[in-house]
Amino acid sequence: MKKQAICMTLSCLFVAGAHAQNSVTLYGVIDEGFDYTNNVNGKKDYELQSGYAQGSRWGLKGAEDLGGGVKAIFTLENGFNVNNGRLGQGGLEFGRQAFVGLSDATYGTVTLGRQYDSVVDFLAQTTANGNWAGYLFAHPYDNDNTDNSFRVNNTVKYTSPTWAGFQFGGMYGFSNVAGGFANNRLMSVGAQYTYGGLLIAAAYLNSDNPSGTANGAIPTTDQNFLAQRLRIFGAGINYTMGNATVGFAYTNTNLSDPTSTTYISGSIVPVGGSISSLKFNNFEINGKYQFTPAFFVGAQYVYTRATDNASTGTSHPNYQSVGLMADYLLSKRTDFYAQAAFQSVGGDKTGTALDQAYVPGAADASSTSKQVVVRLAIRHKF
Repeated sequence: MKKQAICMTLSCLFVAGAHAQNSVTLYGVIDEGFDYTNNVNGKKDYELQSGYAQGSRWGLKGAEDLGGGVKAIFTLENGFNVNNGRLGQGGLEFGRQAFVGLSDATYGTVTLGRQYDSVVDFLAQTTANGNWAGYLFAHPYDNDNTDNSFRVNNTVKYTSPTWAGFQFGGMYGFSNVAGGFANNRLMSVGAQYTYGGLLIAAAYLNSDNPSGTANGAIPTTDQNFLAQRLRIFGAGINYTMGNATVGFAYTNTNLSDPTSTTYISGSIVPVGGSISSLKFNNFEINGKYQFTPAFFVGAQYVYTRATDNASTGTSHPNYQSVGLMADYLLSKRTDFYAQAAFQSVGGDKTGTALDQAYVPGAADASSTSKQVVVRLAIRHKF
């Protein structure tokens, strides 16, 4: 009965859209592959994993022409795990995106709901992980959210039209806490400029008490770090010359009073101590070459310098990450890809789990300062 009801509802949506000369589109991505990690808590790890180059998803998006160049728009996007069929993003039905709004070709677009922040919208596209590579190529612990670790609830978002290659946007995420206006709220702004093969982008994000409440801007189901405050800013540039694209991105992440990260099981707080701030400066160089319309190879190098201000002293661990990817299209919608990611941790020791290597996407941190992950996968888009 439930299946029949869902089918009837979807059918009604499409029929209603056709009668009103509007559009409703069903779309999705299925990304599934085999991962090998050389060291997870001292052991080799072999596993099937879903959604690395792109998160596995399905969604509905639509538009209704209201006249005068104005459209009502919506997107409902669900994330899921191919291996077991479970919902992604902490079990949310439409955890990737869920918004409705108005779009005008002259004045821009205003949307309300659960959405991507300005770092994801503008800056992430200049990084390898936020553009063509995905999860394994994220900066350490995805500290800058360029790999979209979290979405933002309760948002009002504006995106401008593109004027002579320039576009900007911003969002505000409400805390939705009575008497606690600033308790888990978020603000972000971003901009980009394109001219021929040139892309320049920048973004800024500030979140107070991220993941500290269940229904705030960054809820407990969305987290990279739990902290009193999160600030991210950065800029990047990409340039395409024929079949080759090269890029550089810089991001700075500042966490006040961090207590944990969702990525690893080990503590980031020294035994018997505390951390007043944790900062990451990420420098990335990436490149991609399209050998044929069906085949490309890409590479990335990231140097991350961290500053750990703890009660036991200040330390500066550093992280060097290297990623390689090859992708071959079997058709316009189906491709095979291979990826390898390596991370090495050096510099000062913090006496915490931050001293162990962790490639984003691995099952857990390495027992040493080095870790390698290799992935072979198939991806299908519909």
